[in-house]
Amino acid sequence: MTWHVEDDDLRAYALGELAAPMLWSADAHLMACGRCREALARVGQPVDAGWERLDAELDAPRPGLVERLLLRAGVADHVARLLAATPVLRRSWLGAVVAVLATSVVAAQTAGSLTLFLALAPLLPLAGVALAYGPVLDPTYEMAVVSPMHGFRLLMIRTIAVLTAGLGLDGLATLALPGYGLRVLTWLLPALALTSTGLALSARLGPVLAPSLVGGVWVALLFAADAYNTTATLAPFTALGQGVAAAVAALAGGLLFLSRDRFDRLQGSAV
Repeated sequence: MTWHVEDDDLRAYALGELAAPMLWSADAHLMACGRCREALARVGQPVDAGWERLDAELDAPRPGLVERLLLRAGVADHVARLLAATPVLRRSWLGAVVAVLATSVVAAQTAGSLTLFLALAPLLPLAGVALAYGPVLDPTYEMAVVSPMHGFRLLMIRTIAVLTAGLGLDGLATLALPGYGLRVLTWLLPALALTSTGLALSARLGPVLAPSLVGGVWVALLFAADAYNTTATLAPFTALGQGVAAAVAALAGGLLFLSRDRFDRLQGSAV
């Protein structure tokens, strides 16, 4: 061999950019020259790697609006993906919550009573917790449980998403009822108590049954308070009831922390 294909031509050949007549000469030369074939293999490796990276970029899922906002706020990409995949952040769920709150606000304004609003507002974050983590209702549950993350931390990440969405919407609905003063805020402590109790019981009863039972107890408590009520304010929304709700929330939070390792076993059993 009196000549060999230049590296720039080999690179263009690997990329499919080498034009005739040099392309024909390179084809004929490579059939007979082992040295140039070895050089082509070395040149082609970074080219192949580049195509692989390009394919990976094209195949990667496009982040949605919520995920992009979380990434811009400095949230880690894997945490942002788990948060964005939380079912309660979907438009269908948020639309349903808005409709329920709007109905209760209208009822409070027309009937002159906060009872319906105060009864429903604590249940919405609790329902969101039931939807946020579990094999029954979470379509991304399999992806979540195989993530290299402590089960308790995963649950807390999803719970933060639930509380941010649920309590935020409850707060906006509260602003629509300015005529009731501080009474309109008496849903907050019961909401925290119900949510923390539902989470604490989830370690033993599961992420759907536990919130369902807690919600049922709350409804039964309201009916009992209404049956024996002698004042205009139901017992859970009085000063004593607020104190009890705060104590329940604190107790449930402690139990949740003590049972945090159970969520790993719950996560593993689902796999």
